[in-house]
Amino acid sequence: MATVHRWTGLEAAALRAALRMSMRVFAEHLGVAPRTVAKWEKHRADTEPYSDNQAILDTALARASPAVHMRFEVFLSEAGQATGQAPRVTAAGPRLWEYETWTEDLERSVVALNRQNFGFAHSLLSRWSTRWPVGELDDRGLYLLGRTTVLEADLYRDQGVLVGPMSAHHAYAKARQIFTQLAVPRRIAQIELSQAVVAEMSGKLDAAAHHYEALAVDERLSRRDRARARLWVGTALSKDGNQDYAARVMLAASRDFEDLSEPDDWSVAQQKLALAYRGAGDLTRALQFIDTARATGTTDTPMQRVRLDTAHGHILLSDPATVDDGLHVLDHAAAVAAQFSLSHQLRAIEGIRTSFRGLPSPRPR
Repeated sequence: MATVHRWTGLEAAALRAALRMSMRVFAEHLGVAPRTVAKWEKHRADTEPYSDNQAILDTALARASPAVHMRFEVFLSEAGQATGQAPRVTAAGPRLWEYETWTEDLERSVVALNRQNFGFAHSLLSRWSTRWPVGELDDRGLYLLGRTTVLEADLYRDQGVLVGPMSAHHAYAKARQIFTQLAVPRRIAQIELSQAVVAEMSGKLDAAAHHYEALAVDERLSRRDRARARLWVGTALSKDGNQDYAARVMLAASRDFEDLSEPDDWSVAQQKLALAYRGAGDLTRALQFIDTARATGTTDTPMQRVRLDTAHGHILLSDPATVDDGLHVLDHAAAVAAQFSLSHQLRAIEGIRTSFRGLPSPRPR
């Protein structure tokens, strides 16, 4: 918020206008004579209130609402442009209207990330991530910086950039430090859940599964996030070859999503169950679950389509009678993944293809 180092009649007039008070009401609000306010209004930057009135004006500004602060800064900016003078006021960190723009850009970034428009999301986030030194941010600014850093980490994760100085691992660690400083336990736990996802994506299945298990009963998280953790326990178990236990855990998470009326999460659970049954060799149930996943869910994004097609293709490749269909589905998934720079999904598809090439050729039909 703005700080006035030395008040003149210009700043006093801007504060009155921001408070939307008449000169008489403003004088009563400050506890000064109406003629004093009239003098400030008449002479503007050519007069300075006495020292005791400087302190009174400081107090009035400090006690004003955020909306008043925003109008005050706008009026001063407009006055400075009109007179060619710079009002003697500074702001450490973002001004109030910058907070509003920052918040709007974060909302736009979420939409861009959901659509896998990584370039646009990166441009929005990079406007704010290094704009001010951390020491110049108040708690609101730090909170917005924490959210910005989490979204940057989500961007890196979705692109498959997992480790290194510009990576999901590094950005989540930075965001966790910010929310620890702010003492926001729910945000800290959500970041820990995302860090477990990165560990799983990096092949650290045991570590990820243990972390998911702890978070599945962590009261810092909402019931939905705890159900997600339980689902991802099953994912890690399935990747590690423990298909029966994985399916039981996933079914429990699926029931939670149904109780919570979360159709997209429920659909994801059906997809992961399909892969668990594929791993167990039960292709009939695997196809049932993947068909359910493809028919449900309300969100249709490139990431979701690639994941569904990858799972579907993997299942089809497991049956010699549907190998050609499976390869066709994987080719389509790979094309979409390449189009939207989904490198982690591309690597997964190539891994499936490599595994298939290592298997005996299917029998002629």
